[in-house]
Amino acid sequence: MRKLTDPELDKISEMAVEAAENFIFSQVSKKEILNLDINVELSYEDGLDVNVLVDLDLDELSSADESIADEAVDQALEMVDKFLANLSVGTDD
Repeated sequence: MRKLTDPELDKISEMAVEAAENFIFSQVSKKEILNLDINVELSYEDGLDVNVLVDLDLDELSSADESIADEAVDQALEMVDKFLANLSVGTDD
């Protein structure tokens, strides 16, 4: 994998946050969400490591399961994988 540029890393972070938010908002009304924090950490060592953390607090009357936070992480990571796959198309790395 080639070294990614700062703008590409910024885009990955933004896309991951957006994917997680969109998933959560498709599952739960914004009125039911008391707190939503999405953190994306990117680091380069042997390759690109992406860590997504979703902290979701729902209203006690919400019927939604807070496990959607884990599903939102999966959606964010899937979006990152797709983005990286598109970047690698046409490269020799």
